[in-house]
Amino acid sequence: MSQNRSSVEAVVQSYFDGLYEGDAEKLGTIFHPSADLRWVEKSELQVLTVPDWLDRVRKRASAKAEGKPREDFIVTIDRSDDKTAFIKVRCQLPPRFFTDYLVAMKLADGWQIVSKSYRYDLRE
Repeated sequence: MSQNRSSVEAVVQSYFDGLYEGDAEKLGTIFHPSADLRWVEKSELQVLTVPDWLDRVRKRASAKAEGKPREDFIVTIDRSDDKTAFIKVRCQLPPRFFTDYLVAMKLADGWQIVSKSYRYDLRE
């Protein structure tokens, strides 16, 4: 099980690196193409497909390029079996500070994120 945990953690580390670096290709390798992102804005559920999100990532300046601080960490990994993981992480792209809930599944090609729901706070 520890090798499986380290495999999940490697996917999460690629997620953190891809976010901070603004690397849509790196993010694209760890997200299943059918995955989506969900959040609440003005009391309404928002849904964004992974291809549309990756397009947004490509168009924005990365936190790394802007010299913004990096702080990201895994809060918890909850495993129901050897093929499913629910991962809570914290990360930041200032001025947004995120709590992300990622669902990862071990598929034929390895672990991929199949769903992301998140919330964020705006800070100065």
